[in-house]
Amino acid sequence: MKLDAREPTGPLAEKWDRFRFDEKLLAPNNKRKFRVLIVGTGLAGASAAATMAEQGFDVYAFTHHDSPRRAHSVAAQGGINAAKNYQNDGDSVYRLFYDTVKGGDFRSRESNVYRLAQVSEHIIDQCVAQGVPFTREYGGLLANRSFGGAQVSRTFYCRGQTGQQLLLGAYSALNRQVARGGGKKGG
Repeated sequence: MKLDAREPTGPLAEKWDRFRFDEKLLAPNNKRKFRVLIVGTGLAGASAAATMAEQGFDVYAFTHHDSPRRAHSVAAQGGINAAKNYQNDGDSVYRLFYDTVKGGDFRSRESNVYRLAQVSEHIIDQCVAQGVPFTREYGGLLANRSFGGAQVSRTFYCRGQTGQQLLLGAYSALNRQVARGGGKKGG
């Protein structure tokens, strides 16, 4: 049996951009014709449901827990990494990519990790827009620190409650979309 990972082709830095540009777009008036089912309301599920509902899809999010807040994402305490280079210490997309692949014992799919590094600063901006109360410096900038063997300061955090605060931000974004009529929650 031949296994096909369907990994995008091309140079590492261009794989996902090339893949995105080759995909067919969905017309905005056709988005309501699709029903999107999302199983799991952890950080990834709640964020995906809120984003897709905001874009106009008919979204249903389900969880098998008695409450969506019981997702394991709440256990993340250290912070979330992003290549924003606030400290001017030489951080970059490639450096975050390398640290992440190295931290995963070189077992990660490199094209996915590179894409994660590319969008990491936008993820932080999305979390701030959702209302996640990241710790801030006295000047108002988001505080960050070196964490987990990283070569630079790139970990954004919420004073030991990062997972819980990220989850609450994603849930509030999802609840705004449900109140707007853009999504439905199931048990």
